[in-house]
Amino acid sequence: MPSNQNPLGALPSRFRRERVLIVGCGDVGLRVARMLPSRVQRLALTSSPARVPLLRAAGVLPIRGDLDRAESLARLAGIATRVVHLAPPPGEGQLQWWRDPRTRDLLRALLRRSRPASLVYGSTSGVYGDCAGERVTESRPPAPRTPRAQRRVDAEQLVRHFGRVSGVRSAVLRIPGLYAPDREGGTPRERLLRGTPVLTAEDDVYTNHVHADDLARAVIASLWRARPQRIYNASDDTQLKMADYFDLAADLYALPRAPRIAREVAQQQLPISLLSFMSESRRMDNTRLKRELRVRLRYPTVREGLLATAA
Repeated sequence: MPSNQNPLGALPSRFRRERVLIVGCGDVGLRVARMLPSRVQRLALTSSPARVPLLRAAGVLPIRGDLDRAESLARLAGIATRVVHLAPPPGEGQLQWWRDPRTRDLLRALLRRSRPASLVYGSTSGVYGDCAGERVTESRPPAPRTPRAQRRVDAEQLVRHFGRVSGVRSAVLRIPGLYAPDREGGTPRERLLRGTPVLTAEDDVYTNHVHADDLARAVIASLWRARPQRIYNASDDTQLKMADYFDLAADLYALPRAPRIAREVAQQQLPISLLSFMSESRRMDNTRLKRELRVRLRYPTVREGLLATAA
């Protein structure tokens, strides 16, 4: 956690305070900001004037800039002692569809002046692709099956290379499905109310989860405890198939269980975006997260998290 080590050298005392820059300061970024120790100054990159009052109300200093306009990122050079990068890659439409130019331009800006001591990047468990339900550790090679996941792999590679050449202690968190009652769409309740089908037991896939507050704790722990260029599975302990997860939620919320359909029927009825999540099965191993970062999950399983939600 925060220490007296100063990566910026002999500067006036007002500049020696730890300064954490959050890039992509949405729901999880704001949770990180709230959980940081009070002695840490919080900053956040934003391209939206409408978010400035919200950030200030959360005790975060807004820094105007746009990841899609590289020239606007020059002001980030030397501004922070530690960086949290939670911004997603751009969507479809770019010529090099497998690249993440946002991460590339951000890292270039951070190299221009005094470099941060550490950087944490929030990636996705989707980089593993379909693992046929196997238990997955961080040593498993990425096998992305979608352009979205391929861009995340590119971002991970950029971040780890940045760490190697700059000396910045960089870490990657591979994040599964997020949930939290105070997060928009953060529980299965709305989907259950819509009656969206799930797969039959024969076709079902293992899915992984983490409570948004526990993810924020993992981000903060990574800023001070992560090993250089290390990857961590930021998942809870749950070992559930997707339909079983929705059954559990339905029972806790006293709602009807979702109908179950075969995969071939789902391919005809459900949108491609939903089918992509139903086509990958893996069980993430979080041993490294808990051992090296010493993260104590407040909600070790989704049952505990959903029980708190339903209470």
